[in-house]
This record gives sequence, structure tokens and C-alpha cells, in this order.
Amino acid sequence: MGRKYFGTDGIRGKANTIITPELALRVGQAAGLVFQRGEYRHRVVIGKDTRLSGYMIENAMVAGFTSVGLDVLLLGPMPTPAVAMLTRSMRCDLGVMISASHNGFEDNGIKLFGPDGYKLSDDIEAEIGALLDRDFSARLSGARDLGRAKRIESVHARYIEFAKRTLPRGLSLDGMRVVVDCAHGAAYKVAPEALWELGAEVISIGVDPDGFNINKECGSTEPQALIAKVREVRADVGIALDGDADRVIIVDERGHLVDGDQLMGVVATRWRDDKLLSQPGVVATVMSNLGLERYLNGIGLLLARTAVGDRYVLEHMRQHGYNLGGEQSGHIIMSDYTTTGDGLVAALQLLAVVKRTERAVSEVCHCFEPLPQILKNVRYKMGEPLSAQNVVTAIESGRGRLGNQGRLVIRPSGTEPVIRVMGEGDDRELVERVVNDIVDALTQAA
Repeated sequence: MGRKYFGTDGIRGKANTIITPELALRVGQAAGLVFQRGEYRHRVVIGKDTRLSGYMIENAMVAGFTSVGLDVLLLGPMPTPAVAMLTRSMRCDLGVMISASHNGFEDNGIKLFGPDGYKLSDDIEAEIGALLDRDFSARLSGARDLGRAKRIESVHARYIEFAKRTLPRGLSLDGMRVVVDCAHGAAYKVAPEALWELGAEVISIGVDPDGFNINKECGSTEPQALIAKVREVRADVGIALDGDADRVIIVDERGHLVDGDQLMGVVATRWRDDKLLSQPGVVATVMSNLGLERYLNGIGLLLARTAVGDRYVLEHMRQHGYNLGGEQSGHIIMSDYTTTGDGLVAALQLLAVVKRTERAVSEVCHCFEPLPQILKNVRYKMGEPLSAQNVVTAIESGRGRLGNQGRLVIRPSGTEPVIRVMGEGDDRELVERVVNDIVDALTQAA
């Protein structure tokens, strides 16, 4: 039942079409009822990114929570990891982030965090989703028991101090010229300020949100503006965040992109040397490059793979005691510090390695040579094309042809009627032929 509303990262859709004030109101009421677990006064924090629709959804959720007796603390525009951290720090029963992450301004979403700062489990989401379809008007608070709402002004400084404390004591970014692209999103104030307080010379772009320009030709999904600025000002490094700042992509001093796989390789190496890894390995998804796996194996570390989605990475980390994991897209989870991906903290960990080694970012961030990786999408209208015999045969044949020199990942998208076909291996031409054969078979079946 919960999956009717919740996807892999909360509730998301077109603002005022799917994510309506009515839905936001009821989510606030349902979540508030589920998290009332005692006689004390319950509290919830609400943060958001910079989308125009954030005002509408925020006010609707305030009405929902206060109508079931919860007090609301409003944070304003703040990164998703800051909301998770502040949920714990401010002893709240629930945290809410209003964001559609790296999507355009037309979309919005609702992410929920429990009192421990972690995203909700499937079971709790299902409980909230089931309640959304019921009449719970009899459980609304009486006039004397309604909640109150107030805006908290000091949260930016609290998150900046938290991010800075993740660095080794005494480490400074003096002498570093850093370009940071905040995607006109949730970190447009805190990220430049944190870097400046650490001593860096900061050039900021993507810090003029107008409600419509979030992620537009900027940020981690469109880093061309950052690349150009790094080259223009001859910066030492570029940092690109997405709309809610839970992911990061790096640009080196030459203007070359550094993805999440390379970042995990850098941090894993440093943490291994400093004996900071809680387990001898890293958790990543099936999409991470085989080059990362071979590199980690070569330095005595494992790569544990999960399904696509940072929630699955984090779930595996918690179950098996890992403290480092992430996705190729730039979600990097360092569970000694955070309960979710944190783009700023991940960037700071990289800058710490650069400062300590006194090497250029291009040298530090080239742990391994990525294997050729080809990804193609096949759209289908109905049915289950992956079960068609010609598709099964093509996949089996492809795996056999690649052998131990490559990988295939074929999976349906979780957000649209698309089959994603990813192949990688040492021989690019062979990988391309294998992927094309599977795509052709899927196209016939679809």
C-alpha cells in the first residue's frame, strides 16, 4: 500500500498536480499520527530547497502537523543532510525535506526522516501510506491541543559547524581556490560560507535562486558552467552540488569531471591508511564501474554491491557494519558523520586528502582507469519484455561473450517504463556489440 505514494526516495511528482496541497496536508497528518509515541509534546523539523512550490507544500504540511498536535520548527532552505542532522540534534520526532533533488523546478517531493535521522523504513512508509487512504478525522487534535509553528534562525551556523568538524583538527584550506556550484538550490548559503570559514578562496556560482532556476544548466547533473568557471579562474578544484545537496561531483584543475566512484576510491584509500574503515571495504551499487572494484581489490578492500538507490546502499552499510558507501552519481555516505548522502561533507573529505598529500586534484582523484561503460534505455508500453525468450537468450549470450572481462546490468527503471541496459568491459567494441544485441531484442519484445 505504501508504494502507492512512496518511491525509492520519498514521495515525488509534478508540483500541484501530484504533489498537491491536499496530499501534503494529509502526509503531515498521517506521519504526525504515526510518530506520536508518548504523552510528551512532539516536534517536527521541516526544511526545503528553493523551488517556488516549496512555499505551498511547506504551509500545507505545517497545517497537517499542527492539526494533529505536533509543534513545527521551520528551517527554510537547507540541504537534505542538514535536515537529517538537525532532526537528531534538535531532539525531534520527525524530519521533513521538501525537495525533488536534481529534478527541475516543476517537480517537488517529500522526504521523511525518523528521530534517528535516517530515512524511514519500507514498513513505516507503508503504515503512513495506508493511513493516507483512511478517514482519520476523528484523531485530529482538539482546539487546546493544536501544534505551534516557528522559524528557527540559527540553523545555517549549526550545519556549517557540523560540516567543518568532520575535517581533521587544525586542517585549513588556506591557499586553495575553490569554485562551488550550488545549483541555485538548498546549499546556496551554507556551502560557500563553510568553505570560506575553512580558509579557501571561494568563487560561487549557482547561488541566486529565483524559484525556477534550480538545477537549470548548473549543478551536479549539468556541470558545464562549473567546468568553464574552473578553467576561467584557474581554480584548484570545482565542487558541484545538486538541488538538495545530498550528492556531489568534482571538477579537477584541468576541468575534468570526477565522479562518485573515484571519490569513493580516494576516501577508501585514505581511510584504510588511517585505519578509519569499520570494515575492509566499500558499499556501492551495481552501476559502479568495474574499475573501482578492481582497484579496491588491489589494495585489499572489497566492493559490496546493492540495487540502485542510496537507501539500499545505506541499508547494506547498517546491516553489515560498513562506514563508507555511495553511488557513481555522487551520493557519498560516510556514516561516521551522516545518516544520508552529504555532498558538502564528501567534498571536504576529498579536499582534506588534497591538502595532506599536497598533490593536485587531478592526481589525487585518478585512482583507477574506468572501464568502458555503455548505458542504453529501451522504452516499452506494457508487459514484461525482460521475460521474452529472445531477450533472455540475448542476455545469456552477452554474459557468455563478456566472461570475466566485463559485466552486464539489465534492470527496469523505478520511475518510468524503461529498461536500462548497462554493459562494461575491457573491450569497448565487444561491450557495444553485446549491449546493442540486447537492446535490439528488447525493442522487438517491447
